[in-house]
Amino acid sequence: MARDARPDPDALLASIKKETDAARRGRLKVFFGMCPGVGKTYAMLQAAQQKTKQGVEVVVGVVETHGRKETEALLEGLAISPRAQFEYKGTVLEEMDCDALVLWQPPAETFAVRTGEKGARAALRQASRCRRWLG
Repeated sequence: MARDARPDPDALLASIKKETDAARRGRLKVFFGMCPGVGKTYAMLQAAQQKTKQGVEVVVGVVETHGRKETEALLEGLAISPRAQFEYKGTVLEEMDCDALVLWQPPAETFAVRTGEKGARAALRQASRCRRWLG
């Protein structure tokens, strides 16, 4: 009798699981610049706009435009996460709401943007999931 040519069901399931896991895996793209004003934020927001055009959900964690009109224009159409407020030594400060972003459950392909030169101040609040976010 001829041997059955059907694939092994366990091997098929393992293959599907591997493909699914690979599709869920995130990618991190880091934009480096030697000093403030060299275009890191601008480049990130251009990439975010490109991802939006490709149908990818984009969320901006926090952005500091420093009053640059060209940079502000790139925020048009992007979702911006509200900032968390907290008091530190009698002053109310704002920062990226790490806890809200962690609770947000994005689709498989998502592009998140966090920009700003002063991101290290997140260490002040000692948030449960983010100690430092460096721009």
